[in-house]
Amino acid sequence: MAPSYCIGPQTKHFGFIIVVWILQIQFTMKKISKILLLACAVFFAVSATYAQVSVGISVGIAPPPLPVYVQPECPVDGYLWQPGYWAYDNVEGYYWVPGVWVAPPNPGLYWTPAYWGYAGGAYGFHIGYWGPHVGFYGGINYGYGYGGVGFVGGGWSGGRFRYNTAVVNVNRTVIHNTYIDRTVVRNNNGGRTSFNGPGGVNARPNSREQAAMRDRHIQPTSQQLSHQQAASHNRSQFASVNHGRPATAAASRVSARPFSAQTKTAPHQATGFGQHAQARNSTANRTTARAPQQRAAVSHQTQRTPVQHAQQTRQQPQAHVQQARMQQQSRAPQPQQHMQQARAQQQPRMQQARAPQQQRAQQARAPQQRGGGERHR
Repeated sequence: MAPSYCIGPQTKHFGFIIVVWILQIQFTMKKISKILLLACAVFFAVSATYAQVSVGISVGIAPPPLPVYVQPECPVDGYLWQPGYWAYDNVEGYYWVPGVWVAPPNPGLYWTPAYWGYAGGAYGFHIGYWGPHVGFYGGINYGYGYGGVGFVGGGWSGGRFRYNTAVVNVNRTVIHNTYIDRTVVRNNNGGRTSFNGPGGVNARPNSREQAAMRDRHIQPTSQQLSHQQAASHNRSQFASVNHGRPATAAASRVSARPFSAQTKTAPHQATGFGQHAQARNSTANRTTARAPQQRAAVSHQTQRTPVQHAQQTRQQPQAHVQQARMQQQSRAPQPQQHMQQARAQQQPRMQQARAPQQQRAQQARAPQQRGGGERHR
């Protein structure tokens, strides 16, 4: 007969504890699962946000310093300024994309410039984007409203953009929605650093810039992309060719002719930009202006050359007649000597003449000149 086992109160209590412990583990696992899911969601959201403002381009060499240039006047009401920046080609290296006035995709949007940032032993390129707020652009002082944080060159009001002419240049004949606020002007102190990170600008996104990262972003427009492509096809824009001084640093609009800086003082000179480019472009303008006048002068001289040559041809016989008469008067007793001198004078003139017709004309006139001298006696 098999022995019988009795379950006492202690055994029942121990089993209850095990059941409760298992339930607690399951509850904890569910919480951990939820936390992990939430963390994954946040991670992918942040990754998606950075993906909107970043491009998978990594370079082992830092971009050159920002070139100095003068901002052209805004040509159209509602256009916004896109600062120039260094882009990269896998074969030719860095090339400069000129600053340019561009139309936003929609009213109310601001442009966040592209920038280079050092991380993980390489320089990564963060593409610019459109959004309701200006985001983080590496703390780079691009000038003309983009002093490193935000944008102070104007703002949207009632569906129209108001330009702060203390910071940006506009064509006042077509743009009248302007104001002046000099309190936002910063002194750049000559800094032209073009990247964020060690050795460059040590800046981190503030709370507003972090919030702007979570905004809905719009990629660069087709005009902006074509503007960059045009720069990549121009050899003079590459740093390996221009040594940090691109041929075209800024343009008034996409597909416009290279901008020529005016000689007037730009409002952004307080930030350290514009002086070198202004002097260089002013010199180019003076050279270009002189070129038509010089060509006209050369053309005028070319047209007058045959006339002057003909006059000289007619004057040469007269001068020879006078010389012959003076020699004949002073040396009348020596006719043979006079003939030798006349022939000696004719030979150099005949050698200098280039055309056969001139040679025949001089030979034909020689007897007449000598005869004239004799009649004068």
